[in-house]
Amino acid sequence: MAAIVRGHDAAVNAVSPASGPAELARLDLDPAFFVRASDALIGSGVPRIVAIGLFSNLDGAELPPAPFRAFAAAHAAGLDRLRESGTDWAMLTPPATLLVDSPRLGQYRLGTETAEAAASGILSYADLAVAVLDEIDNPTLHRTRATVFNNA
Repeated sequence: MAAIVRGHDAAVNAVSPASGPAELARLDLDPAFFVRASDALIGSGVPRIVAIGLFSNLDGAELPPAPFRAFAAAHAAGLDRLRESGTDWAMLTPPATLLVDSPRLGQYRLGTETAEAAASGILSYADLAVAVLDEIDNPTLHRTRATVFNNA
């Protein structure tokens, strides 16, 4: 991964070890999975990383169900690694209701690092992609995470 992003202006970390909740629940996840992904991007020298966060890791979010706690803990460890680095990064965290088949609305809102504002929000994958590209093209977040959501 480091060799692929080296020399680019930014990299997006949207890596996942599984393709859905059922697969995640059965996964024997390496606790260092997201740390290794962060290390690869940090080590590449790419000046900007935009990562996708996990709603259950936001401040004030409910503890995820037991089958997903290892995934949430591994994801939090990857965030911790970004925080420890000197790299310019932003983590955009969609609400728990992230809709695969919803159309792009062309709008979204950025919140804080707390679950409260986005708890009732929804977001389409298309609008999440737009938010990620916007954060690359016109950075507004530096070395922090924020919720990204809409209520439409």
